[in-house]
Amino acid sequence: MRSSTFVAVWLPLLFSSCAADANVTIPLSSRQILPDNFKPPQVFKNANLLRNINLEKSYARETVNVVIENIDAQAQDTYYIPFKAETIGLVGGLEVRDKKDAEKPVFRSEVVEYDPYSPTQFYRVTLPTPLAPKAQQTLSITYHILSVLNPLPALIKQQDKQYLFHAFSTYAPSVYVTQKQKTKIKFPTVDVPDYTGEPERQGSTFTYGPYDNTPAGAEQEASVRYEFTKPLTLATLLERDIEVSQWGGNLATEERYWLTNKGANLDGHFSRVTWAATQYYNPPSSALKMLTVPLKVGSVDPYFTDDIGNVSTSRYRSNFREAVLELKPRYPVFGGWKYSFRIGWNADLKKFLRKLAKGNGHVLKVPFLEGPKMSEGISYEKVDVRVILPEGATNVMFESPVPLVSNEIIIHKTFMDTLGRTTLKLTAMNLVDEVRDRDLIVTYDYPFTAAYRKPITIFAGIVTVFLTAWGIGRLDVSIARSS
Repeated sequence: MRSSTFVAVWLPLLFSSCAADANVTIPLSSRQILPDNFKPPQVFKNANLLRNINLEKSYARETVNVVIENIDAQAQDTYYIPFKAETIGLVGGLEVRDKKDAEKPVFRSEVVEYDPYSPTQFYRVTLPTPLAPKAQQTLSITYHILSVLNPLPALIKQQDKQYLFHAFSTYAPSVYVTQKQKTKIKFPTVDVPDYTGEPERQGSTFTYGPYDNTPAGAEQEASVRYEFTKPLTLATLLERDIEVSQWGGNLATEERYWLTNKGANLDGHFSRVTWAATQYYNPPSSALKMLTVPLKVGSVDPYFTDDIGNVSTSRYRSNFREAVLELKPRYPVFGGWKYSFRIGWNADLKKFLRKLAKGNGHVLKVPFLEGPKMSEGISYEKVDVRVILPEGATNVMFESPVPLVSNEIIIHKTFMDTLGRTTLKLTAMNLVDEVRDRDLIVTYDYPFTAAYRKPITIFAGIVTVFLTAWGIGRLDVSIARSS
């Protein structure tokens, strides 16, 4: 996905590194943060480490539970996590928590730069409380990696099974000595025809290790090839607009998708006859043929359009317990194929917005991401979220648990606006569908006078048209007889 080490290294430097605990997320600068000859100080050791690699979805998800021990004479609060330079630009959602106290906030973590051409780059984790000498703490490190699962073979027939190839190290990447460790891999099925090493097999789970006294930076390459006859759905871009209309009491949402299937390409031409025949018994397929989008209960007026126009192959189910929009693209999206479309819906604003008891403050609580929810998962390369507030909104602040690349306040002009609507624009990279349950909270002031800006503008416009028409009607345009 990134053709050069230089690009792979510099892209992550844009990422905001931790869940936002304030209203502003500041992207990392591109300046040299660490010296060129930097090496993480050997102040910790990993007393016990368990690494879990989950390959049940269309992206790789890793969880590392590790007991760290301070082996230095001074208290320490900085822990480093290494990644290969070609991989770090694909990492998203990295979170570090206290394994024994999940209620504590996520620890601060950030990508640090020291040499753009180094084969290894680092995330720097700051412990909330420095760890005393000889003391231990259990960390839970989770993250996902996009576009590292490659189809093998790269070409398959229309009805063939799809197999994915994944290369990894049986040793968990670490800059510290690890006394004892294991690596577990979870597959979607038991069909794993090719693998290296000598893992312990238990159903759809492989276990490598235990390994004792692994040196810092050690690697032991391994690979697996496993069956995954499902689409590898990637949204290269999602543009999501959330428009607040306080006069109409409506929350309008529109999402524009640019999707691609990263699975195996077709070996030969697509057969519509063969495809139609398989719809009667619905076998597993690597093609994307349906999207299921759960919406908030009470959502109304859904629509589904693509580059051609309205798509009629959609169904909306809504009751007091659920609201689900089911979409079928105009054609099955096989590996290497692309499909762009937009969906939208309305909702009652009262369910998402409340006014503060004092002053002109308002609080808006909406999902940062909604979108399709499928068993194989969906990943997002780039997400742009725009929250379009009423005209005249001021003092805009936000809180988001999603790591952001950038945030800015812009002006968005729509019908009958005078100055334009205040709009909060947020950009995130390398997201997956697991962030669907995370809320974006936006606070803003909306004074009484601003609320009447649009009706006054409309009234003034009507009066102006009326007076203009009356003035023109009063003009004498007759041709007088010359005397």
